[in-house]
Amino acid sequence: MSSDAPVIVSIDRDHYQTHVLAGRHEIVADEPASVGGTDTGPTPYQLFLAGLGTCKAITLRMYADRKGWPLEKVAIALRHQRIHATDCEHCDDAPALIDLIDVELELVGDLSLTQRRRLAEIADRCPVHRTLTGNLQIKTTLIED
Repeated sequence: MSSDAPVIVSIDRDHYQTHVLAGRHEIVADEPASVGGTDTGPTPYQLFLAGLGTCKAITLRMYADRKGWPLEKVAIALRHQRIHATDCEHCDDAPALIDLIDVELELVGDLSLTQRRRLAEIADRCPVHRTLTGNLQIKTTLIED
């Protein structure tokens, strides 16, 4: 799936307040004051987790609606951390670190255990999750004047 309109991100001299234009929607991102930001919006990692979480929630809503299941609400808590790989608990070099995203999934509704387990599986099949765990490449092109 591809989007025609790019997401436009810009920053000027407001330490580190960043403006995001996503279609017709405007978002402000920033860093906390403790690291020199102005704390006027979510951090880049919070936006990243929000993208993953919203994709999971929307995917679950679509699936439950299509199946006619009584899913009343989905609440997802996401946390990101850099941890040592399990086979390298005491390593101090950066390559031994991995990124871990903890996802806590709360499903509200009169759902059977089988339905709940199936929804948990479906959450991990949302497009953003699949992009992040697939063969992802990022290409940067410098626009020269």
